[in-house]
Amino acid sequence: MARFDRYMLSQLILLFGFYGLVLVLLFWVNRAVRLFDQLIANGQTALVFLEFSAMILPGVIVFIIPIASFAAAVSVTNRLNSESELVVVQSAGFGPFRLARPVLVFGAFTALFMLILTHILVPMSQLRFAERQAEIAENITARFLTEGSFVHPAEGITLYIRKISAEGELHDIFLSDEHDPDQHYTYTAQKALILNTDVGPRLIMFEGLAQVVSTKSQRLSTTGFEDFTYDISALLSGPIGGNRTITQIYTPELLNPTAATLAETGETRAALRAEGHFRNAQALYSIITAMAGFSMLIVAGFSRFGLWRQVVIALGAVALLQSFDNTMLDLARRSDAATGLVYLATAIGVAFNLVVLVMASRPSPRDVHRRRRALRALGREPAGGTT
Repeated sequence: MARFDRYMLSQLILLFGFYGLVLVLLFWVNRAVRLFDQLIANGQTALVFLEFSAMILPGVIVFIIPIASFAAAVSVTNRLNSESELVVVQSAGFGPFRLARPVLVFGAFTALFMLILTHILVPMSQLRFAERQAEIAENITARFLTEGSFVHPAEGITLYIRKISAEGELHDIFLSDEHDPDQHYTYTAQKALILNTDVGPRLIMFEGLAQVVSTKSQRLSTTGFEDFTYDISALLSGPIGGNRTITQIYTPELLNPTAATLAETGETRAALRAEGHFRNAQALYSIITAMAGFSMLIVAGFSRFGLWRQVVIALGAVALLQSFDNTMLDLARRSDAATGLVYLATAIGVAFNLVVLVMASRPSPRDVHRRRRALRALGREPAGGTT
């Protein structure tokens, strides 16, 4: 690569890393705060929180890569333009298509990074995230069994345990269940055990009293029992285990789904194949965003007043393409014959950038007018008034 290409590419990668880091931190903190509240409230440690935070990072990075690539291309092009570096290289014979070469290489770099994320790291992290959620969900004691305090493991549920023995016995238990709007249940027992069964965890209470209050008639009925079984699987806020989602399946399986995969996800063959191809389209889209940020600024030329109008137009074009991309994905999910629609937004983005670069290759009417005035002043204007 020419020295200028290496210089521009290094600037693009540097700013891409900066914007990517800032955006990842912003989006990650937003999700991590909710995750922190959920995990700590369920009795998990800070190490579990850090583990879960690392698992959500690939999904966050996939979302911000197109944004960071666009911001890096705009920033570098605007700085080179404002410091007249583009004017110098254009005077040396570099046209818009030649100047676009380092941006295209940069876009290919971001696309490769995106392919690794969407095809490998995101499914891997999502699958592991679900497995860890299931492991934590099975640990009932860590989730809501706390001695000597009232806990609320689910909406409408209040639980109190005076003491938990070393053998796992629960002594002097109080359980209030108000999730049913018609009837409220209250259970008290001297002793209880938690058993993991084939149909989920069960709370077995011994020597207790069940009280049922009808909210309509305000009548109270009580029943004493020697042993009573209560289903506590509904108290778990996360999945105990089960089927994979689309984000947890690797791309080869999405592109050629088996009958077992279709039954597991509950999706159609067209939906799975569209999702697999959309991962490729996401990678290609990061090239489009980088090229859009460059091409819209290079077509404007040098301006002492800045290029913010072109930046806004480029941002609007990228946003429209993203919205169109999502619409095409919805259509592609409905039919196998429409799978190619996931690449339509990318094709339109390529055409958009080519048109803009062609426009930048041609002198604008303003430049033609200025040149005519200069030639007229020197007495060199060609016959017929053309240049």
